[in-house]
Amino acid sequence: MSEAVSRPTLEAVAARAGVSRATVSRVVNGGDGVREPLIERVRRAVEELGYVPNQAARSLVTRRHDAVAVVIAEPETRVFADPFFALQLRGISKELTAHDNQLVLLLTEGRDDHARVGRYLAGGHVDGALVFSLHLDDALPALIQRAGIPTVFGGRPGWRAADGRGAVYVDSDNRGGAREAVRHLLGLGRGRIAHIAGALDQTSAVDRLDGFRDVMADTDPRLIAEGDFTPAGGERAMRELLERHPDLDAVFAANDLMASGALRVLREAGRRVPDDVAVVGFDDMLPVAEQTDPPLTTVRQDIEEMGRLMARLLLGRLRGGAGEPEEDTAPGVVLSTTLVRRASA
Repeated sequence: MSEAVSRPTLEAVAARAGVSRATVSRVVNGGDGVREPLIERVRRAVEELGYVPNQAARSLVTRRHDAVAVVIAEPETRVFADPFFALQLRGISKELTAHDNQLVLLLTEGRDDHARVGRYLAGGHVDGALVFSLHLDDALPALIQRAGIPTVFGGRPGWRAADGRGAVYVDSDNRGGAREAVRHLLGLGRGRIAHIAGALDQTSAVDRLDGFRDVMADTDPRLIAEGDFTPAGGERAMRELLERHPDLDAVFAANDLMASGALRVLREAGRRVPDDVAVVGFDDMLPVAEQTDPPLTTVRQDIEEMGRLMARLLLGRLRGGAGEPEEDTAPGVVLSTTLVRRASA
């Protein structure tokens, strides 16, 4: 029977480096007061022995877990079907990995899960949280605030913290991007422009609808239909719009997935795109925008960069405030958007 291989201990590293156990502990846990030559000896011994710090013991010393919770307020079926979440998670993961932090993914299948997530965050398992895809009536913000951990939100929050301070967040210029999309359609000579809005309990959908209305202030309300950011939602909304306004000649959808659903319905109805109806989406998710028929004109937001910035802001706060916005009244980072022209408009 083979013997179990024992893990190298802190004492073994100290003996190999010829220093005290306390010195090894300070080096491993990032403490100060150790001269550079000793640091190099300890690091060399760690590498030679293959020493891996005990994270539980290390957390007792540093009060850090090197772990960040990523909370997505959507069910699993939605998260893994929508490329938006994959792109944002990729950006977050890259930034956390670069700083040797572990990503802990938490999903909410329903409102009953909010209390579970709140308990987990309050239980001291992670150093901070990144939270996105919140809905306006979500209980999560209050639960997270009670947990008392640093948090950065993805998307403009639709609430104020209980202490009156603004929530730290990263978002895109949803309203400005929507305005640019509608102005592009007007520039093509389209006059009966419809809008497929996202779920209006989310601020991104509200901001894009507001951008549409900024340009189309006097539009017929029947030219606006609410979807849910899914292809099926885009299909339902497009059918509603065609029934109400069969003479519409352009559609601005609040995301690429709904635009793809709208394109399918227009094709079924015998409407040529862009000859009869021009279509513009929002996101520029390449697996969607380049694969539609025809390829989709859309507003590009850098989803992966949004994820990276969220993680960067949080890690800055965990290091002691670097990266936290200076003014509580304007704590958001808003990225610019760009219209990408393809064949649909």
